[in-house]
Amino acid sequence: MTDIPTSSSSSSFTPSTRFAVPGRIAVSNRAAALWQTATLTEIRRETPHAATFRFAVPAWAGHLPGQHLMLRLTAEDGYTAQRHYSIASAPDDAGHIELTLDHVEGGEVSGWFHTVAKPGDEVEVRGPLSGFFAWPGDRPALLIGAGSGVVPLMSMVRHHRARELSVPLRLLVSARRPEELIYARELGTETTPVFTRSAPEGVPVGRMAAAHVASVLAERPFGGWEAYVCGSNAFAEHASRLLVEAGQPVDRIRIERFG
Repeated sequence: MTDIPTSSSSSSFTPSTRFAVPGRIAVSNRAAALWQTATLTEIRRETPHAATFRFAVPAWAGHLPGQHLMLRLTAEDGYTAQRHYSIASAPDDAGHIELTLDHVEGGEVSGWFHTVAKPGDEVEVRGPLSGFFAWPGDRPALLIGAGSGVVPLMSMVRHHRARELSVPLRLLVSARRPEELIYARELGTETTPVFTRSAPEGVPVGRMAAAHVASVLAERPFGGWEAYVCGSNAFAEHASRLLVEAGQPVDRIRIERFG
């Protein structure tokens, strides 16, 4: 994401789905407080302004889709900069994590990643953090994101595919143009893209609208949808309003915002 100051597959990590309070998954404070060395192993370009950075973190305890971490850079003079970033990879990717970062103008951390970082470089991470936005894969999930807000949602999509889960999952994602749609090569039939500036021939251009949300809510899976919204403050307000107006219960909307 952007700079933010402040059923059949096997896996070596099985995340806990114990709830500390209704709707909130318990997080290990001990694991979240431990800084670990993460070694950059791969850089993949996603769009002209976003790239995925893959790290080897041998002692990583695992995470749930939707969680984030704290990343710390330390300069030679001892100056440090810390940022929260959503985790893009699925939990089953043992010993590795992936972050997808926008190149934010003036962003000292994202700027370093996009202009200086190379495989072999080391940073520090700690986490996973926050259980509120996590999706353990046990309930139908309606995911709505815009721009880099798709990052934690993609972790959920990847988890759904890796485990071959039968629980329904749908993704509505907004981007200005097709070339700015992060993870475009990976998106499948679970995804409906919405383009606000330009679109492929035959695809309408415009903001995410009530019809997009209503068409998914109308599927009405057993138990109803759990909605996850991620994006800028303006987008989060817009998308959550569409959900409520379409009949989604307020207490079943989880929002993560930035900017």
